[in-house]
Amino acid sequence: MLLESVKRELRVSNSVFDGEVQDLIDAALLDLRIPQIDATKIVETDPLIKRAVILYCKANFGLDNPDSEKYQRSYDNLVEKLSLSSSYKDVSV
Repeated sequence: MLLESVKRELRVSNSVFDGEVQDLIDAALLDLRIPQIDATKIVETDPLIKRAVILYCKANFGLDNPDSEKYQRSYDNLVEKLSLSSSYKDVSV
């Protein structure tokens, strides 16, 4: 389950922040559609999609996150690569 994977990466062990984390996961999955990534390729079991969601969440979770910009850059770089890859690109656009 993606929620548990993301929580593990965020070092969150309880359910207090489950709503916030799930909102970030949902936002990440929607955000991945913006750069013309094929929606059928955005599946939680794909390792690159999972990594993108985790990076998005790590960039946006918490109010005082000194590494936020680093994770956002990593997310942006991965999304750019995905959107340029013939394996992920939405060719119907």
